Amino acid sequence: MGARGARGVRGLRPFGSRVYIETYGCQMNINDTELMEGLLADEGFVRVDGPDRADVILVNTCAIREHAERRVRGRIGELQRHRKRHPELVLGVTGCMAQRLGPRLIEETAGVDLVAGPDAYRGLPELIGSIQANAIERGQTLLELDSEENYEGVASVRRQGVSAWITVQRGCDHRCTFCIVPYVRGGEKNRAPEAILAETRRAVEDGFSEVVLLGQTVNSYRAGDWDFATLLRSVSRVDGIRRVRFTSPHPNDVTPGLLEVMAEEPTVCRQLHLPAQSGSDRVLKRMVRRYTTDGFLAKVEATRRQVPGIALSTDVIVAFPGETEEDFEATLKLMEQVRFDDAYLYRYSMREGTPATRFPAADFVADEVGGERLERLIEVHRAIQREINESEVGTVREVLVERPARSCGDILGRTEQNKVVAFPGEPERIGAYMDVRLTGTTGATFMGRPC
Repeated sequence: MGARGARGVRGLRPFGSRVYIETYGCQMNINDTELMEGLLADEGFVRVDGPDRADVILVNTCAIREHAERRVRGRIGELQRHRKRHPELVLGVTGCMAQRLGPRLIEETAGVDLVAGPDAYRGLPELIGSIQANAIERGQTLLELDSEENYEGVASVRRQGVSAWITVQRGCDHRCTFCIVPYVRGGEKNRAPEAILAETRRAVEDGFSEVVLLGQTVNSYRAGDWDFATLLRSVSRVDGIRRVRFTSPHPNDVTPGLLEVMAEEPTVCRQLHLPAQSGSDRVLKRMVRRYTTDGFLAKVEATRRQVPGIALSTDVIVAFPGETEEDFEATLKLMEQVRFDDAYLYRYSMREGTPATRFPAADFVADEVGGERLERLIEVHRAIQREINESEVGTVREVLVERPARSCGDILGRTEQNKVVAFPGEPERIGAYMDVRLTGTTGATFMGRPC
């Protein structure tokens, strides 16, 4: 059955229909799932915790890397077994992968009844109701990118975790050549500061004391006279807020004003994610990152000068098209010079629809070379991370307890610097702040004991 764009048949509302949403990808996707749950709850849907009880299954997807898309395709195949129990089950795919592939996802993946992109979630309740009522055919798409859609007025349903994810910005204007986001989420759209502050206050009322402000390049936020530094300061001063984080910033928008807020406001965590992507100016230019290595290092120096004790993390892509061994050595040098507390390290994954796919075929780095470079980069980073963390053993840190740890009898939480600590405690302490002495480290995480 061919895919078609649809808004459903007005008036069909499946009150009591049970919906299960499975989420893949970044924090933005987690927040989008919370938005969808809010929209569906307003129209009478009832959330369930597993696909075996659902009338509707939605898979909220990521398109950043090919591996994530392969995983989703496999999961869609697994979910088909629930049709044996429920032949009228509605199975939909939402999010960035849905936007990227559109009708192809329906044509290439058996059993997908609807596909909806990140700007089309308001149309989901009506479309699902129409499919359930057999008023329209299965195989529908909702893929319009809306330059005004910020989901204002939609109450997110937050049911788990100790942090409230609050989207302040959707889409991106940067157009880095490796990134699919501008093509699946559209251009940058910033929410009104009054709406963000109102959502922050609602999160406090719901029992959250830590909020995380989300945006593709969150610190490029602008709304009237408000820049991101102004917004961050205002959020940090909302009564009941104890910790504020934000992700993911762009190095170009790390301003003196932002660093001033981070240094002065006690609720703003002393932790900054600063994506370098490469240590080679030549590669950075091909990526269209709009900064040089020297410019990046200047941001690092200013950050550490203005915010003592700050923890820095980063993203790095190796084997980007055209990367030479000399370019890669420059990235190793950057890692050794900056000494990041944490790093998310990737081998370049070609994404159809991004400008990087148009580089000459001869520029693409062989898989075995890319794999070997990634292993070397990981080895360098892990050695640095271990040295940093070993220097912190014996200190006392305030930890926000998040969940039970894998080790029996332990609970797990994060410090202000976003470092993970496992220590003895009861699950009843989840959501509480505890002072914990760091007693050891595995390199990436800490062991501790309550003070």
